[in-house]
Amino acid sequence: MKTPRTVLVALLAVAALTACAGPDDEPTGPSPSGAVPTTGQPDPVPSASPSRPNPTWKGGASTPPGVGGTTISGTIRAGVEPNCLLLDDHLLVGGPRDLLKAGAKVEVTGRPEPGLMTTCQQGTPFVVESARRA
Repeated sequence: MKTPRTVLVALLAVAALTACAGPDDEPTGPSPSGAVPTTGQPDPVPSASPSRPNPTWKGGASTPPGVGGTTISGTIRAGVEPNCLLLDDHLLVGGPRDLLKAGAKVEVTGRPEPGLMTTCQQGTPFVVESARRA
C-alpha cells in the first residue's frame, strides 16, 4: 500500500517542480507535439507613439495627446483595492502621484489600454502621460 502512495507523492513533487521552472529551464527542442516553443519578445511599439511615463515624473502643464491619446478630466475617486485611482471609470496607471489623489480635480492625458493587467478590479486601465490640476 505504501508504494502507490509514494509514487503519487513523487509525481506531485515532479509536477510542482515543473510548474516552478523558469524561462531558462525550458527545453529548446521541439515539444512532444512537434512544435518549437517561442520565447522571443513581441515586436516593439512603433516609434510614432510616445514612451511610457517616467514614474519619478512630477507632472506639469498638459500637452496635447499624441497619436491615439485621450484627455479626460474630472474628480479622482478611490477604487476598492488600495492604491487604485479611478477617473470616469478609467483606472489611472502611472503619472505623478503627488497630483493624482482621491478627491483631486484633474485633467489627465494618456491612452486607454484595456488589455493591460492590473491588480485593481475596476475600470479600464488608462496609462497617464501627463496630468495637471483642473
